[in-house]
Amino acid sequence: MDKELESAELEVTTLVNKIDDLKTEMAKVIVGQEEAIDQLIITFLAGGHALLEGVPGLAKTLIIRTLSEAIDLDFRRIQFTPDLMPSDILGTEILEEDHSTGKKFFKFNKGPIFSNILLADEINRTPPKTQAALLEAMQEFEVSYAGQTYPLARPFFILATQNPIEQSGTYPLPEAQLDRFLMYIQIDYPSEQEEEDVLRSTTGAKRGKVNTVLTGTEIMRLKELVREVVIGDELIALVNSLVRSTRPKITKDQKVTEYVGWGAGPRAGQAIILTAKARALIKGRYAVTKDDLSSVLLPVMRHRVLVNFKGEAENVTSDDVIKSIMYTADLSLNGKR
Repeated sequence: MDKELESAELEVTTLVNKIDDLKTEMAKVIVGQEEAIDQLIITFLAGGHALLEGVPGLAKTLIIRTLSEAIDLDFRRIQFTPDLMPSDILGTEILEEDHSTGKKFFKFNKGPIFSNILLADEINRTPPKTQAALLEAMQEFEVSYAGQTYPLARPFFILATQNPIEQSGTYPLPEAQLDRFLMYIQIDYPSEQEEEDVLRSTTGAKRGKVNTVLTGTEIMRLKELVREVVIGDELIALVNSLVRSTRPKITKDQKVTEYVGWGAGPRAGQAIILTAKARALIKGRYAVTKDDLSSVLLPVMRHRVLVNFKGEAENVTSDDVIKSIMYTADLSLNGKR
């Protein structure tokens, strides 16, 4: 029995160490953006999808592509444009002929969504009709076409990028689709030193070679380990209280009642707990702490709390509201007091 326990502990340690190896490989290409990379990895380990937002030129696409290079999974990219059709994502049926019998039949040609990692680049450049083609895949991990259902390969992750919705030529994602993203990761400009390092590292003749350090099987095992991380009843109660505090009809938070039109649903609580567990695991811990909750609250909640017209008029964002709730609950921002 002791040998079995030692073997299990060795497996966990080895897998957790591979997460550090993954970050090391990504650092060969990506300068800075440690928080965004951590949040992407957390999304992977929690088994969800991620939406990355930032102005053009902040390496959103490069971060995702580099992550895919370090993981041995099938990767596809779709450039979302105003004329993109749902069939360009899902696939389409074509008429073929059986040369032995002469009979004609329809064959489904699978689209790029049938991969392990799908990069939906500039997802808000395409109209809602095409955006909605991802809904079933994101939730049910399958695609329905012409009366047939086709399961997707596992693991399956959609990593989408978008430019800020204030920019021209964009279509804001509907709330139902936003809710299917586990994390909404906002990428900001690099620091002065990081930007100087970017200029130095990207204008030379050499580019860092990214090695594969994780397999799909290891990702699936890490997802199982995430769910085994312990979270105390008091922290579950805290998560429940935080989520319910975002709902204007039942909250006592003044900022919520004044500026929020629609609060977060139960899926937000599930997402907070799973991502907090994933963060604990990558930090080498097997129990969730308040710091874990603090670190994941903004990317998990910001797209699930909808500001009303008054909030928009006064430039109050969902982040402002969530920070107010965190302050009331004595939770620090990003795990720091």
